[in-house]
Amino acid sequence: MRKINEECGVFGIYNADEAAKLTYLGLYALQHRGQESTGIVSSDGHKMYSVLKMGLVADAFQSEHFELLPGRNAIGHCRYSTTGETSSRNIQPICVTLSRGDLAIAHNGNLSNAAALREKLEKSGSIFSSTSDSEVIIHLIARSRKKDIVEAVVESLRQVEGAYSLVLMTPDRLIAVRDPHGFRPLSVAEIGNGYAVASESCAFDIINAGYIRSLEPGEIIIIDSKGMHSMKPFEKVSPAQCIFEFIYFSRPDSFVFNKSVEKARRQLGVELAKEYPVRADLVVPVPDSSNCAAAGYAQQSGIPFEMAIIRNHYIGRTFIEPSQSIRDFGAKIKYNPVKDMLNGKKVVLVDDSIVRGTTTRKIIKMLRNAGAREIHCRITAPVITCPCYYGIDTPTRQELIGATHTIEQIRQHLEVDSLGYQTIPGLLRAVEGSACEYCLACFNGEYPVEVRENGKMKMGKQ
Repeated sequence: MRKINEECGVFGIYNADEAAKLTYLGLYALQHRGQESTGIVSSDGHKMYSVLKMGLVADAFQSEHFELLPGRNAIGHCRYSTTGETSSRNIQPICVTLSRGDLAIAHNGNLSNAAALREKLEKSGSIFSSTSDSEVIIHLIARSRKKDIVEAVVESLRQVEGAYSLVLMTPDRLIAVRDPHGFRPLSVAEIGNGYAVASESCAFDIINAGYIRSLEPGEIIIIDSKGMHSMKPFEKVSPAQCIFEFIYFSRPDSFVFNKSVEKARRQLGVELAKEYPVRADLVVPVPDSSNCAAAGYAQQSGIPFEMAIIRNHYIGRTFIEPSQSIRDFGAKIKYNPVKDMLNGKKVVLVDDSIVRGTTTRKIIKMLRNAGAREIHCRITAPVITCPCYYGIDTPTRQELIGATHTIEQIRQHLEVDSLGYQTIPGLLRAVEGSACEYCLACFNGEYPVEVRENGKMKMGKQ
C-alpha cells in the first residue's frame, strides 16, 4: 500500500425527481473515497427499496436497477473497508425493519469502542449479519425505547465513540449526523425544492445542487416535508476534523469543513517552497493528489511546473502480471516518467505523504533511470508516525517508516538528494486553521478519543 485510504463516501437526497439516479451520480463523484462496494436505498414515502453491489459505481449499476429504486428520496454509499472484511454482507447502506418502521443507514468513519459495544450487544442477544462496526449503531437504535426515530438515534449515538458521519433514511425523512468531534466531513446543499447531503461538495456539482455549508461537529440535520431542521443534542467537545482531507482524501474541486481543498492544497506547496527552497529545473508532482501542491511550490519558487510523471487512470483492483518477472512492476503499471523532460534535470518531486516508503522509492528510481540528475523530494504532509483509528486504513506503527526512521535515514532509503517534510505549523497555516480544530494524531500521537489497540487503552500523547 502506497497511500493511506479513507473508508467511504456517503450521499443522500430528499424530494427530487429520479432520486436514485441522482444518488448514483453523487456516488460516482465520490468514487475516490471507496471502490470495494456500493449501494443505493430509495424511498417512495411509504416503502424502501435497495440495490447493493460489489465493485465500482459505474460497473455495479445498470439502467434496469433504477426501475427497482423508485421514489423521491434516496441514500447511497461507496465503501473502502477499514473494519470488517471485504464481503457482500458488509455493503452499505444497511437497510432494516424496526418496530418503528424501515430504516437505512450509511456510515463514514470508525467507532473506536465498536468491539466493546458489539460484545455487550451479542451477550444480551443481538445477532449481527455483518462484520462492519456500522451495524452496532443499528442495534443500539433498535434497542432504544424512544418513540421518535430521531430521539432514538441521539440516544444511540451518545453510547458510541469515535468517528462517524451518517446519513440515515426512514420512508419519509432524511437524517444527517456528524460526530461531536467532526472527524469526517459532511455537507448539505439545495436542489429544487429538496436537499442533498454528501461527504464532499463535488457530489453536488454533478447534480446541479447548490452548496449551503458543512454540518458542524455534533450537528444533526433532519429533512422532511416541513423542510430542513438542525439540532445539536450532544455535549460540546473540542473539534478534531481530519486534516488529511486537505492533504489527500478529498477531490481538489470540493469544499470540506467549509474550505476549498484546492486552495489549501496549493498553499501546502507554497509553505514547502518557503521552508525547503532548492535550486532546480523542474517541479514535478506525483499525480494526481500532489498536482495542486506542486503548482503551489512552483508558484512560490519560480521553478517551472511540469507533468513529467504520467499516471495510468485505468487500473482495476487486480491485474495480470506477466510470468516473466518485471522489476518494480506494481509502480510501473501505474506511473511512467516522461524521459525527455527529466533527462539531465534537477527535479523537485512533490508528493502528498510517505507511508512505508516502498513505492515512493520505486518512483524515485524510475526518475533516476529516466535521467534525472538530482531529485529533491518534498512531502506536503508532516512525518506520519502513528496509525489512525477514526476511519482511515493505516499500517501499524511498526510499518510506518516515519515511526522507525529519522528523516536522514528516510532520505538515504529513498536515495534522494534532499528530503523535506511539511511542518505541523506550515500545515495549519496552509489550511488557515489551528491545532484545536483538527485531528493531528497520525503526526503527533495525540488521540482526541480513547481507542484500544491489542487490548490497551490509548489516549493523548503516545
